[in-house]
Amino acid sequence: MALSSKGFMTRALHAEGHHKPFNAHNMPIFQTSTFYFDSPEHGADLFSGKQQGHIYTRIGNPTVEAYERVVSSLEGGDEAVAFSSGLAVIYASIMSFAEQGDHVISGDTLYGPSIHLIGDVMARSGIESTFIDTSDLEAVKRSIRPNTKVVFLETPANPTCRITDIRAVSELAHANGAIGVVDGTFATPRFQLPLELGADISLHSTTKFINGHGDIVGGIATASEDRAKVIRKFRTDTGACVSPMDAFLSLRGVRTLGIRMERQNANALVIAKFLGSHPKVSRVYYHGLPNDPGYGVAMKQMSGFGCTFSFDMAGGYDAAKDLLKGVEIMTLAVSLGTVDTLIQHPASMTHASVPPEIMKQQGLTPEMVRIHVGLEEPEDIIAELSKAFEAV
Repeated sequence: MALSSKGFMTRALHAEGHHKPFNAHNMPIFQTSTFYFDSPEHGADLFSGKQQGHIYTRIGNPTVEAYERVVSSLEGGDEAVAFSSGLAVIYASIMSFAEQGDHVISGDTLYGPSIHLIGDVMARSGIESTFIDTSDLEAVKRSIRPNTKVVFLETPANPTCRITDIRAVSELAHANGAIGVVDGTFATPRFQLPLELGADISLHSTTKFINGHGDIVGGIATASEDRAKVIRKFRTDTGACVSPMDAFLSLRGVRTLGIRMERQNANALVIAKFLGSHPKVSRVYYHGLPNDPGYGVAMKQMSGFGCTFSFDMAGGYDAAKDLLKGVEIMTLAVSLGTVDTLIQHPASMTHASVPPEIMKQQGLTPEMVRIHVGLEEPEDIIAELSKAFEAV
């Protein structure tokens, strides 16, 4: 079925095709570790690549492959490769193309464990890293070395929503023989398409919006056929495959990604404007507001702003912590991308592992609160925030 010219929701619902096993309407869960062979010759042909088929779920699974086809269609790429976590897909997307003696440039505003993964874990394999503000193109130019192989960035970045010009950074990377890898978890394929903007790999923590229901952990990367083949081999060799059940749940979730993001984006704009006018809030970090530094680039490369952003409490660290004591409807929890609203304190939670000097470099303040806006009526969230502000 040729769907490349169809709309987002049409592709989300139909991109894996109608011809499913046993005439099933929904793709079944192939909850099996291994697949049998029709004959010794059949098994040998599968292992040699003379025939296409399934051998072992670490190598490939029909449920996982259906899910990958849908995400690849939404991303506008050749192939997607699903992983067991967001960190696993980041690791694979970089390590598939870098080796001992190579250099990686990374945005300095990232999910906390991503910084540790790139700066410390990959260093054990002899890979150097430089953390910079990738929204500053001159900083990117200054940081590129002859041995730079990957430029990795988050945009929007976690938790400050810093926006990087994907096309401009990708062009700088390509001019120096490097590839551009974009973590677009905050934006999702509904609002941002890094591959169309020149990036080589677009990845997501599918734990978040793609699944959308907070009941799996996963990641996925989309790339050209050649690069996806390399990433898939890395996944097979390291065993970081997503389970059939988690692939099924993510496939279920991605069906409604478009309508969820549209509603949550609208809700977030209402709440961000409320916070921006509140006397107990000193700053709102949201690229959907015209006064945000990233607004212009976001308007150029995004079709929506997403629904996760941060704000600073005027009363400092204690005020930020006290605000969280007053929530009832909102869930005090890390992560994001769920259908309900979550709120948390990055400095003591998601980014607690980030060294203080990096935290300062990121612009991550002690008084910062991050909110992920869900599907609730925005007036209910505003009412709860107003009540919580009164107690601070």
